[in-house]
Amino acid sequence: MKLITGIIGLSLLASCNSTKQLETQSLKDIAEKSKASVFKNYNEKDVRTYFNDGYIQHNPNVPTGIEPVVSILPTLQSENTTYTTHRVLQDGNFVVLHNSYQNATKAFGYKDAITFEVLRIENEKVAEHWDATTPIVLQTASGRSQTDGPTTIIDLEKTNENKSLVKNFLKDVLMGENPSKITEYISSEQYDQHNPMVKDGLKGLGEAIEYLASQDNLFKYSKIHKVLGEGNFVFTQSEGEWNNKPYAFYDLFRVKDGKIVEHWDVVQEIPEKMAHNNGMF
Repeated sequence: MKLITGIIGLSLLASCNSTKQLETQSLKDIAEKSKASVFKNYNEKDVRTYFNDGYIQHNPNVPTGIEPVVSILPTLQSENTTYTTHRVLQDGNFVVLHNSYQNATKAFGYKDAITFEVLRIENEKVAEHWDATTPIVLQTASGRSQTDGPTTIIDLEKTNENKSLVKNFLKDVLMGENPSKITEYISSEQYDQHNPMVKDGLKGLGEAIEYLASQDNLFKYSKIHKVLGEGNFVFTQSEGEWNNKPYAFYDLFRVKDGKIVEHWDVVQEIPEKMAHNNGMF
């Protein structure tokens, strides 16, 4: 009897895990299909399939709602705007996309652009969207691109631990609560940097901070809005100041053995006037 009960229990556990994986995959699929409906297929029917009628927009330059998405399709198609997805993370009903866009001048103001996007998915449709955009830089301080590096998600059981590590790093180091603790968060052996202005390693980060401080131009993080993670990848959405102007900071960290070993980011100025009243966060 115990053996039968154990087998049933294992079967139920396997079924639950399988269902969870399918749910996770389906959210990522919805996110990808929603992007393709706009930036590859330019298909109004698909847009209405994958976007909620009450779609909430946080991109500062695009009006809220589904109709503005539909109305821009001919423009995107005429410019042959397309995209490449480099990383996809899922945390609850949020999906984070790390994308590059090509022929995107009319969409983002740059011919070739990098974005981090956050989609909130509800009832199998995209209900809300946040993003930050920056131009592609070909020559970077580290020699790395803004999108290359590992993509494989591992250490799922460490997701919450890694999210706490990154959140505390933002508070202690980037928000200045205890900056001397930086070596408790960032690996001294490996820190691969994808910000185009910063070199690899703790030394490269230190040099960048020292230079910005000497110019009285150090970036300031003031509020963390989202910490989303899946396994060894943790994404944060924050706001603050740079160049004495309000900025949105979108950061992606890769964690290994309890230390941050890699970083990608997109930084975008927050405009005074937006195409909606939803704000960027």
